[in-house]
Amino acid sequence: MTSLTLVRHGQTDWNLQRRIQGQTDIPLNDTGRRQARQAGDLLAERQWDAIAASPLSRAYETASIISARIGLLDPHPLPGLVERHHGAMEGMTSDERREAFAAGAEVPGLETDAMIIDRVLPDLSAFAARHEGESVLVVTHGGVIGSLVKHLSGGELPAAGQLIANGSFHDFSLVDGALEIVAFNGTAVDEDLVPQDA
Repeated sequence: MTSLTLVRHGQTDWNLQRRIQGQTDIPLNDTGRRQARQAGDLLAERQWDAIAASPLSRAYETASIISARIGLLDPHPLPGLVERHHGAMEGMTSDERREAFAAGAEVPGLETDAMIIDRVLPDLSAFAARHEGESVLVVTHGGVIGSLVKHLSGGELPAAGQLIANGSFHDFSLVDGALEIVAFNGTAVDEDLVPQDA
């Protein structure tokens, strides 16, 4: 069995502005760096063997900050764990998205949950398999974590309106090649910071 903990990256200016980031490479802001340090301090209470991250800068920098605080080497990049591609919606605020795309309207270039799972599971499973019997951290994005949790829980989690906070971490395990949820949304850093858009 491999224990995996998925961490959502710290805050960016687009999170603060409620802009849809998707695969647009927006860096952490100062609050996001503080969240990464706080997450690292909480995660340092446990033993870790390896760390990986989405190569998008907000996730990779979060992972680098955490890695330094828990005594690991640089994160291993996992390209399959980049955020959902939001296509034509990227860069829009929530209000702009509602104005541009009516409920149920097709959004050009929008990646589905199934497409996310098809690229996330192989990368995540391969990384976990290389660390059989160990505990590993993976820093990624809210859309990736949400899609993965929905897939593994049969759509029961996350509950309607439940947010995946910046800097939060969630426990999974890989047992005989099957990924399982251990604890969802167990810890959130800076819960008072409202903006949560991907």
